Amino acid sequence: MEPNSCHGLEVEAKVEGGPAADTKMADLRVRVEGSVFVVERALLEQGSEYFRALFHSGMRDCRQEELDLKGLRARGFAVALQVLAGGRPALSDDDEIAEAVECAAFLQVESLTKHLLDLVDSDNCLLMYQTAAAFGLLELYDGAALLIRDMYPDLEEDLKRLPGELVEYVESLAPSVFVAVGTHTSCTTAELPHAATRTVCYLDEDENDWKVLTELPMEASTTMAGVAVLDNRLYIVGGVCGGRRLAMESCFCYDAATNAWSALASPQQLRYNFMLVGHEDHLYAIGGEYEKAIMASVERYQVSTGTWSFASDLPRPVSGGACTKAMSRIFVCLWKPMETTEIYEYLPNGDRWTLVATLIRPQSYGHCMVGHRDDLYVMRNGPSDDFLRCVMDCYSLTSGQWTALPGHYANSRGALFTAKVRGDSAFTVNRSATLEYTVKDKKWKPRTQLRGFPRSGSMWTFFLRLPKADTRPVRNPALHS
Repeated sequence: MEPNSCHGLEVEAKVEGGPAADTKMADLRVRVEGSVFVVERALLEQGSEYFRALFHSGMRDCRQEELDLKGLRARGFAVALQVLAGGRPALSDDDEIAEAVECAAFLQVESLTKHLLDLVDSDNCLLMYQTAAAFGLLELYDGAALLIRDMYPDLEEDLKRLPGELVEYVESLAPSVFVAVGTHTSCTTAELPHAATRTVCYLDEDENDWKVLTELPMEASTTMAGVAVLDNRLYIVGGVCGGRRLAMESCFCYDAATNAWSALASPQQLRYNFMLVGHEDHLYAIGGEYEKAIMASVERYQVSTGTWSFASDLPRPVSGGACTKAMSRIFVCLWKPMETTEIYEYLPNGDRWTLVATLIRPQSYGHCMVGHRDDLYVMRNGPSDDFLRCVMDCYSLTSGQWTALPGHYANSRGALFTAKVRGDSAFTVNRSATLEYTVKDKKWKPRTQLRGFPRSGSMWTFFLRLPKADTRPVRNPALHS
């Protein structure tokens, strides 16, 4: 069986070698439709709430050597087994997706639900949404609905084929909006006259205008700080103040739902010019500098407990690196020495870094990296004789191949280095214009030009969901299916 496919399913499906490998480990036969799967009992107990409850129920079924699962499809169960064994199978057709969703719901396989969430895209989101609603898989249902809301103009015609209550639920959700904040140090008494520019602004795409969302706290610095969004909250960690680049201890969180700022504990190791990324209740502060010394250390902040702890160091010290997420995986891009780009993945479960890919390309300075579906896009300035030209390469996590995007992209004043992805669009911005690109088939095609961010200097960009004016609850069809 191919690692990323469930086609060609044989009668005796096996996990990690099957009975020929170790009959003591693969000790359970599961019959689904006409296929028999020989599976490690421990694998099912660890990954499925259904099997965990069954094996501890004391019922006769929990002691049998063969189980017969009624009402499921063999192909969906095969997908579940691949995911439980650590695989990331691609789902090739609508029936396969629907069968996997059914299996995730019936057997309560959390890892399969998360994998399905990673696979939600513009091609399958309507199917995922409707199928998740039918089987009551709420996490997938909400994830697909949010993507549909973000891509509503592109999917509006196709949405008409869905039941009215499903359409109504999508329309009740708040779409993601493009948000930007300039780089500012903490506001001292001498800087009070300029405090009015210390604002976080969002782009109203309907009115083609930037509007103030909130003001930065007086003590907050966004200069060389770590800036990230996690669970629709904006986090600003560290930064510097003054010409001597004094590291800041202050850290803040902005909750878009309540329009309120709160302070949070500072890292154990102060740092600036570092990468900050949010993932599953954690913020990761990666690399950076302190007192002009470049660091490899990594700290993680657990949001639920409000505490910092050290994680495994980067493979080498780095400041000003690029970091992004794709398929719910964390990647960093290191580009020094100047000719070499290395992409590393951080594995939270094992607390370790692993080298994913290396690319040799001439460049003059800087880079940016964003994720779209299973692709990583790395942007960099061209060689020193053409440093205003921006070149782009794409790395496929599925195929493990690099692709150089044809042509080049103008990067006036670093606009492309502000790139952020929403759905199938990448947004970039500078003072002159906000450009939206359509990302498709490993190409970026200009789509829309909107007003530029009305602030000078460099900036941070991200997406937030802002509460609607009408906050009356809307009936969630998935809760009543």
